[in-house]
Amino acid sequence: MSTEIVLLQRVENLGEIGDVVKVRPGYARNYLLPQRKALRASKENMAYFEARKKQLLADNDKKRADAEKVAAKLKDLKVPLIRQASEAGQLFGSVTARDIAVEASKASGETIDRTMVQLNQNFKLIGLFPVDVLVHPEVKVAITINIARTTEEAEIQAKTGKALIAENEASKPTRGKKQEEKAVEVDPLAAVLEDSALEAQREKDIDASTANGSVEESA
Repeated sequence: MSTEIVLLQRVENLGEIGDVVKVRPGYARNYLLPQRKALRASKENMAYFEARKKQLLADNDKKRADAEKVAAKLKDLKVPLIRQASEAGQLFGSVTARDIAVEASKASGETIDRTMVQLNQNFKLIGLFPVDVLVHPEVKVAITINIARTTEEAEIQAKTGKALIAENEASKPTRGKKQEEKAVEVDPLAAVLEDSALEAQREKDIDASTANGSVEESA
């Protein structure tokens, strides 16, 4: 089952202004219609759209032009986000779309809403990560977020283009040395993979601890 709508603005992977498309009822009801991105393609709404089409297109052109000016300010922007993290670079928490929007607004002097920040998951590692900001339905710009533990680390990461994480010297032939920080590249996907690996390890540790406890009790 689907709902037929007419788009009032461009929607990525769906269509342009004036396109009549079919979407899932929930998508239309919960997102497109309340956000005024579309109207149900009823006879009355189609007549309304045709009567206002010229004005809608003119308004969109103006908003796009304004958005392009904002995008020019955001281009190549590096946004520092200072967070607590382990020596291995794992954050004690995460960086969300709201966090990025707030800091990007401060860094650029423009108003960036969290809904503009296109994020599939929160970031949980320090490092430099590209993030898309949808300033307008037809204007997208990439910025870089610079997650670090201190302002000094953020400056080093910005210069080197690499994350500062601790390399465990205990794994090397000479033991007993302290961990030293080294700039290494961090893939954005690693944030997700490492977090999943840590969760899996925690579950194994819990299972092992429970099993050992059972053995001791039976003994």
